[in-house]
Amino acid sequence: MAFSMGGGGGYSSDINMTPMIDILLVLLIIFMVIVPTVPKGLDALVPQPPKDPTKQQTPTDRTIVVQVLSKPGQREPAYKINETDYLKAQLLPKLTEIYANRAERVMFVRGDDDVNFAYVAEVIDIGKAANVDHIGLMTPKIQLGQ
Repeated sequence: MAFSMGGGGGYSSDINMTPMIDILLVLLIIFMVIVPTVPKGLDALVPQPPKDPTKQQTPTDRTIVVQVLSKPGQREPAYKINETDYLKAQLLPKLTEIYANRAERVMFVRGDDDVNFAYVAEVIDIGKAANVDHIGLMTPKIQLGQ
């Protein structure tokens, strides 16, 4: 900062930095408060395609895939756990039974293209209620790789 001595009485062309720094600090505080309140998306675990596409992967008995299938002419979808049909009310008890003694709590959810995502989200909620740690979504690209 420069001070002018004397009785010149003219205008100074120097920029006063104090208000700019005050504005900068206020903006910094605003952004620090806003960032933690930004909504976080759904954590999704997606299975990776095999590195060698010539090898056919066989699903193990440890892999749990819950399918949400659309039924023509009906509003409610059908549910399967590893190719076994279940009603929606039976999913929670069955998944709780499956994951009761497992150290590895991973489940994959596969939904048909015609199924509303709300039904897939309900299956994810049921999986969380059954104490599943990681829930992955199977995409058509991953399904073709199998």
